[in-house]
This record gives sequence, C-alpha cells and structure tokens, in this order.
Amino acid sequence: MNKKRLLLAEDDELLASLLSFRLNKGGYDVLHVPDGKRVKEELSEDLPDIIVSDIMMPYFSGIELIDYVRNELSSKIPIIIISSAGNEENVLSAFELGANDFISKPVSPSELIVRVARELNKT
Repeated sequence: MNKKRLLLAEDDELLASLLSFRLNKGGYDVLHVPDGKRVKEELSEDLPDIIVSDIMMPYFSGIELIDYVRNELSSKIPIIIISSAGNEENVLSAFELGANDFISKPVSPSELIVRVARELNKT
C-alpha cells in the first residue's frame, strides 16, 4: 500500500522536525517546506494527499495558501491549519476559505495524526 503524501508547511524547524518524525512513524510520507514560497513551488509540481500548514509563514500565509489551493488550483485537498494565532478571526477566515480543520498550538503530534487520518478517510 502506498503511503499517503502529506505536505507540512511550518517555519518552526524544531516543531516541523517533531511533527515530521511522528507523522512518518504514523505511516505518512512527509514533505516539509519552511515557507509559503516553497509551498507554491511544490504544489505547482505535484499535489499531496493532504496539507498541514501554519497560518503565520514567511512570503505566503496559511490563509493565502487555502485561498490558492481552493481557488487557483481548484483543489479539494484536505487542509489542516495549525497556529498559535488561534484567535477567532483567523479561525473563521480559515474555515470560510475552505480549511477542513484547525488546531491551536501547541500541537499534540498524536492528535494531529488522528485528525489527518480522519480527513483522509472522508475523501
């Protein structure tokens, strides 16, 4: 069985390493990108099965990413947003633009794995 491909957009290297490690152990093929510019480059080459993205990233925010995926790429790829900026405005913007889920930091890797599996099982 092929591993599901997950794009992790997170500029915090330590958090990204932890999440990548746990997601890999959970059976996912993780591609970590540290900023929004690289996210767009990766998405233009190949689409993953799911995207997990921070809201606050250099060059291209998680909110802009959702808009890009839903409107410019016309894709229904599941998108889970993670952010320490879990204020109501960010959460509402993310959901209005088409995010599938939102997790406030600090992120529990175990919870993230459960939520990723849940979103992938919907498709």
